[in-house]
Amino acid sequence: MQNIAQNIIYLSHGGGPFPLLGEPSHQSMVDQLSGIAASLPVPERILLISAHWEESTFSVTGHPSPGLIYDYYGFPEEAYSITYAAPGEPQFAGTLQESVRAAGIKLSVSPERGFDHGMFVPLKIMFPQADIPVVQLSLSKHLDAAMHVRMGEALAKCDLSKTLVIGSGFSFHNMKAFFKPVAGADEMNDAFQLWLKTLMTGGDISEGERSHQLINWETTAPNARFCHPREEHLLPLHVCYGLAGKPAKQAFQTHIAGKLATTFLW
Repeated sequence: MQNIAQNIIYLSHGGGPFPLLGEPSHQSMVDQLSGIAASLPVPERILLISAHWEESTFSVTGHPSPGLIYDYYGFPEEAYSITYAAPGEPQFAGTLQESVRAAGIKLSVSPERGFDHGMFVPLKIMFPQADIPVVQLSLSKHLDAAMHVRMGEALAKCDLSKTLVIGSGFSFHNMKAFFKPVAGADEMNDAFQLWLKTLMTGGDISEGERSHQLINWETTAPNARFCHPREEHLLPLHVCYGLAGKPAKQAFQTHIAGKLATTFLW
């Protein structure tokens, strides 16, 4: 029996709760995620790596019915009454902990942690019935790229059969550029997105070179620190790639709040 993940997705989750509030600048993203979800077999569970959870050591949610964390501010009142009552799966969380630790990486179980908007925003679009158990995985607050690739490699040793793995981040995350015009911003981002798409889908790139470039993205990618002043929204991709260990099967691009963003599917 194969224990590999059913599918792996790195997605760009949009700005806060905007995708769920009918914001026109996010409609193409909503349509894209809905279409991707409809094309996939329904998983038995989802393991989701969120850019919005950082811990001193990697952690997973262990509550059977996690609540929602409205980790944004300044939005309409309705943004704070969004519901998404997906169950957790504590037994799966415990199995992950044991398997990842056996692979040499410390993983803690957080029994009280809820689901943040990196989880409930994209999943409410993709699986609106909220009937698929979800376990959420944190980033390491050290934000070390190689460490997150290694976490993905450790996950590859776990039994992820019938599991959809989602890295929820944003392939462009310069917040100032979303709200204030920056000369050349779109051109700089377009060049970064092209680099990212070429790297993650190129069949003529060895896995050693792909891993090297992704880990060293600050120096290998054009306009790296303009597109990601802080890398937490890129690092879920590193976990996904470490797990997959091969080029993405498909890349999807769309504009979110006026900026080109990329989603990858394995």
